[in-house]
Amino acid sequence: MKENKYDNDLFFEKYSAMERSKKGLSGAGEWSELQKVLPDFHQKRVLDLGCGYGWHCLYAAQNGAEYVLGTDISEKMLKVAQEKNGHEKIEYRCGAMEDLDFPEGSFDVVLSSLAFHYVRDFSALAAKIARWLAPGGFFVYSVEHPVFTSYGTQDWYYDADGHILHFPVDRYYYEGERDAVFLGEHVIKYHRTLTTYLNTLLENGMELLHIVEPQPPEDMMDLPGMADEMRRPMMLIVSAQKK
Repeated sequence: MKENKYDNDLFFEKYSAMERSKKGLSGAGEWSELQKVLPDFHQKRVLDLGCGYGWHCLYAAQNGAEYVLGTDISEKMLKVAQEKNGHEKIEYRCGAMEDLDFPEGSFDVVLSSLAFHYVRDFSALAAKIARWLAPGGFFVYSVEHPVFTSYGTQDWYYDADGHILHFPVDRYYYEGERDAVFLGEHVIKYHRTLTTYLNTLLENGMELLHIVEPQPPEDMMDLPGMADEMRRPMMLIVSAQKK
């Protein structure tokens, strides 16, 4: 069974307390860079995989999308999405993205924010997404950076006094399952290389448009721990277009 940590009451409570959960897009450190690479949504059919609270769905709808489908494995996430980000142009549907299927050419834009590192088989999913996209359609996603996922624990190395020494990078070329700690809880994530994240799109008939390693925005640099985020990449943003 695919892991659904977000319907665990304690985990969901912790996630709900995050700045990105409370403030939406303005509370997400990568949003300023992600927004720059999003396509024009006017009259577009949009699919958001792992939509969470639906912030990106609402953004697409408010920027002219004809139809937006937000999918997520978590019923708790989708309940909040309906409450906070409901819109006449948006439909929310519960289900694992790996299990979805749509007719060829069903969407003009496919989005995914920080969800693919929960997917075991990215190559199979990318092949599906390529079929779901209409010719000329756009695929934009963010994931945890391979440098961030490679070792597994996703935490710094500290000295005896608790000061940060460095961030561990190890087993980089050994793709697969990692036991990560997120919000103080053990979560299964999947590491893959930068090559896999990019070449998989090329192999499925897409053209790469943007590759971004977002840095913390200036207006968040005074938040606790944010200055240390300049020491290693945490996220990767990719945009592509179907030929």
